[in-house]
Amino acid sequence: MLHFNNSTPLTLGVELELMILNRRDYNLTRGSDDLLLLIDRQPHGYDIKPEITQGMIEIGTAIHQGSDTMLQELQGIRTLLVSSAQKLNLGLAGGGSHPFQHWSEQQIYPKERYQLVSELYGYLAKQFTVYGQHIHIGCPDGDSAIRLSHYLARYIPHFIALSASSPFYQGMDTLFQTSRLTSVNAFPLSGCMPCVENWTQFNAYFQHMAGLGIVASMKDFYWDIRPKPEYGTVEIRICDTPLDIVTPTLLAAYAQMLAHRCLEDGWHDIQAAHYHTYNYNRFQACRFGFDGVLVDGAAGQQIGLQEDLLSTLNALQPQARALNCEKELSLLRERALKRQSDSQWLRAIYRASGSLSEVVRRQSEHWMYGSTA
Repeated sequence: MLHFNNSTPLTLGVELELMILNRRDYNLTRGSDDLLLLIDRQPHGYDIKPEITQGMIEIGTAIHQGSDTMLQELQGIRTLLVSSAQKLNLGLAGGGSHPFQHWSEQQIYPKERYQLVSELYGYLAKQFTVYGQHIHIGCPDGDSAIRLSHYLARYIPHFIALSASSPFYQGMDTLFQTSRLTSVNAFPLSGCMPCVENWTQFNAYFQHMAGLGIVASMKDFYWDIRPKPEYGTVEIRICDTPLDIVTPTLLAAYAQMLAHRCLEDGWHDIQAAHYHTYNYNRFQACRFGFDGVLVDGAAGQQIGLQEDLLSTLNALQPQARALNCEKELSLLRERALKRQSDSQWLRAIYRASGSLSEVVRRQSEHWMYGSTA
């Protein structure tokens, strides 16, 4: 049986996967071990660890009541990382995918779970050298976590458009706003959670899958949204890693406002029919970002993604007041009105420079120093 460790409702945490770069041409480099070794020579108390390949590192925040303290912690983590990276002549960057790295050149990190993933999934494990933000939202119990997971599925295209930062992949402009999710889609247990209605039903589903030998733990599910019973959270896994450290906190605030509305209203409209258009809407957000067109299957109509996002943000004003995140709501609305995305910024740099190395240099400077210079 999976036990759900109840947590304080609406508390927040984020995880960010970051690129490790050489400072010559800004390709990925196998720097995670050296970087972690240097970081751990001093006591810091932060959650910083390796990821599946050696050109990646993951940082995670503590539990927060709101985005203000989360940003303060991310600033502290960044200061530590930048100081250590500079000593090793390494660069660090956000972004959902490295623009010109080749997956065949990546090395799996020597950790048992990653080695098992590589043995099972073959080349897909190295292709999984992509970079995402995960958002954790505290839930009072397992039933609430199931309800919230289904509720948030409706808003997944918004998170995709707001975080999109991977227009280039393997040296090419993909024409997508986010190309990262195509690497996730290749895994057989990706997509969305089955339409279970409560924690008892979810446990039965998990036991069935485990009994068939398909999964051993919750980590084997690569769903866009999943319960995280050991943390007592729902985890949103759809976002690209943004190019800065402010955007992750805005995305977390958006998730918190939506969760507040779901849990306070007692929402329980769980239907398989809601997922009929899920993959189509997800594709629209990945391909076109704010210019995507979403389909409301229940209403039988289409609506622009930007319009739908702005309408949702306007309706969340009571939740923003209750959570003291009206500033974050305003910043999200401003970005949606301007169709402001990291992917557009990266493409503009490439148009001006004609160099993907220059693109990565600029995004590295932006993450490390908060500069676009």
